[in-house]
Amino acid sequence: MKRHYVFLVSVLLLVLLVIWIGPQKMWDVIKTANIWLILLAVFIHLFVVWIRSLRWGFIINQPWEFKKNFIVKTIGLFAGNITPVRTGGEVLTAVAGKKINQITLSEGLSAGLTERFFDGVIVSSLLVICAFLLPKVRLIAILGGLVSFGLLIIVYLINWREDTSLWIYNRVHSILRFLPISEELVENFYHKFTQGLKGMVEYTKSFSSFTNLLIVFLLSAGSWIFECVRLYVVFMAFDVQINFVAIIIIFLLANIIGMVSALPGGIGSIELSLTGLFLLFGVPSIVGGSIAMVDRLASFWVVTALGLIFSTYYARDILEEIKRYAIGLKNPEK
Repeated sequence: MKRHYVFLVSVLLLVLLVIWIGPQKMWDVIKTANIWLILLAVFIHLFVVWIRSLRWGFIINQPWEFKKNFIVKTIGLFAGNITPVRTGGEVLTAVAGKKINQITLSEGLSAGLTERFFDGVIVSSLLVICAFLLPKVRLIAILGGLVSFGLLIIVYLINWREDTSLWIYNRVHSILRFLPISEELVENFYHKFTQGLKGMVEYTKSFSSFTNLLIVFLLSAGSWIFECVRLYVVFMAFDVQINFVAIIIIFLLANIIGMVSALPGGIGSIELSLTGLFLLFGVPSIVGGSIAMVDRLASFWVVTALGLIFSTYYARDILEEIKRYAIGLKNPEK
């Protein structure tokens, strides 16, 4: 029920944005956009997904399995887009990776958290660097960078430090005991999860050579830069001139706001924050809101639709894996 309320909030925010700008005014602006540049933006975003699937494949030592990696990554992005703070992305990516890439859940979770760690490194670094290049929004950019830096520290403690990750889980485990769940189920979950954490950290450490981490860093940087290029192309489609450094700051801040809002995929919060941040750089709300909606259509909604198709096709395999894990919790000897 709570999930439905969260989606309702997202829809409400989108409706409020359209009402604020005016649906007819927004449509009049969108009609003037260059359709070929918008299609180019869609292609750029699919290229971004391909870069991220290449990164996933490199981490799990299957870099040339392009088709499998693209499908797994798209399923994971779809799951992240429909869950608060994108928390479902890493989990479903790991489950899909187990069925499609034939890896263990620990390897999949390790790869997912490694990706999120380097995403945090790139976002926080770009925000701080661009803050000094564009004094107009220096303070808010630095604050956004600090938030992203704080999140990547948490990911580091979970993914690279076994003692810390177990300490964090033990705090959560003590809460589980107060929930209406059988003691046996809680203990079985504890056993499976702690063993999984140990396997995850071991895999992360085995992967963490300087060369490997440098390649993941470069792929992560490329994916985020191309995301900003995509938004810049959407601006070109509306014949609006804007500083590319401003694009980087606006895009990264909007994504942080979307994550902090805890709304699924930042739906509503990202569109509103993009529009508001565009105003700081002199882009009228009518044009800014239209650009925000079209950019999200070219990126978020296209990948969500593609991920839904892949997830539907592989749903039986993924559900069987989840069911097998759940049965294992009740009967650990199996």
